[in-house]
Amino acid sequence: MTVGQQIAKLDNQFKVMCAVLHPSNSDVFLCGGYSSVVKAWDSRSYGEVYKAGIQQTLDILSDCVSRDSADRTLIAWDYQTKKSVSWLFHPLEESFVAQTNGNYMAVFSSQPAYRMNKRRRYEGHKVEGYAVQCEFSLDGTILASGSATGSAHFYDYHNARTLHTLHAHSQPCLCVSQHPVLPATVATCDWAGEIKIWN
Repeated sequence: MTVGQQIAKLDNQFKVMCAVLHPSNSDVFLCGGYSSVVKAWDSRSYGEVYKAGIQQTLDILSDCVSRDSADRTLIAWDYQTKKSVSWLFHPLEESFVAQTNGNYMAVFSSQPAYRMNKRRRYEGHKVEGYAVQCEFSLDGTILASGSATGSAHFYDYHNARTLHTLHAHSQPCLCVSQHPVLPATVATCDWAGEIKIWN
């Protein structure tokens, strides 16, 4: 933009309230506003490359996509797969964890500008397109996740080390729920609807 020359004009079909360049690909930008969609555009082809919607978009950040609507929701998307990621607020700290289709969980600040903690990543489980959920222990020290492999994974929240892997199901394990009173007791469920209680 050194010469101030227009290089593209795109028909967005709604009033734009926010726009941001993709953090690693300057040819792609996202915009949102008075519409039920967030759009990503590729300035090289002038084609829409992504569309996701719920309500009007008031803010988009370059390290995550956020939406603040009338019901005060925040939704994060995996840009590569165009899927909403599973996320969970920490019970004590001002942060949340997002489960991605990239087979890892990432920690974000729950305060604007929702920055990702690039030093802490929870890896070892597989998501592979399944709706795998994550959950904190009541004190927030243990982060649990299911896995497409059928296992339940338990991580130390503060250093992202794997504490334990439980081979729970033959189908993808979608949810691991830790008992609020008995910390050694967990429930798991799988893709086929099977629920197991573990001690």
